[in-house]
Amino acid sequence: VVFVVLQAFQVVAAPIPGEATGILGGYLYGPYLGTILSTIGLTIGSLIAFLLARYLGRPFAERFVAPSIMERFDYLLHHKGVFIIFLLFLIPGFPKDALCYVLGLGHLTVPEFLVIGGVGRLLGTLLLTLQGNFLRLHRYDLFYSLVAIGAVVIVLVLIYKNKLESRFRHWYTKKHLKDNASVRER
Repeated sequence: VVFVVLQAFQVVAAPIPGEATGILGGYLYGPYLGTILSTIGLTIGSLIAFLLARYLGRPFAERFVAPSIMERFDYLLHHKGVFIIFLLFLIPGFPKDALCYVLGLGHLTVPEFLVIGGVGRLLGTLLLTLQGNFLRLHRYDLFYSLVAIGAVVIVLVLIYKNKLESRFRHWYTKKHLKDNASVRER
């Protein structure tokens, strides 16, 4: 229970990095239970952040989200962009906790948010839990292999950050134009 609350709290208030608590879950509880407990805590915390932003509005969300992040992803608020949002949850190192606050200001329903956020965070949660489990088992070769894979993905995301953002905006604009065209046809 304490671990689940810690995971939820780190999303809402971000006092410690989520990566550290994810590894801790794997270290303490192993790959299966650690992933389950982390996912429960992250989902609860994400939902709390989402609902706080939804009901307390943008001024409240801006206390937790840097203005540059808020501006960069404002376009998500104008349309669901479900696929784009899901991709953002999959990107390692992406500020998912801040994204929960931003999405609380948008048009997603609570069930949509829970599915997208829960499934989107699952891969990263599993990898962090496995890292913690490998540390517990003194399998440093496997731990460092996962760290290296994660680092490569993060570096690639950073290198191609502008291209990825451009692609996300393109997909959003294309879908938005298509949706508007279908509305005009009706």
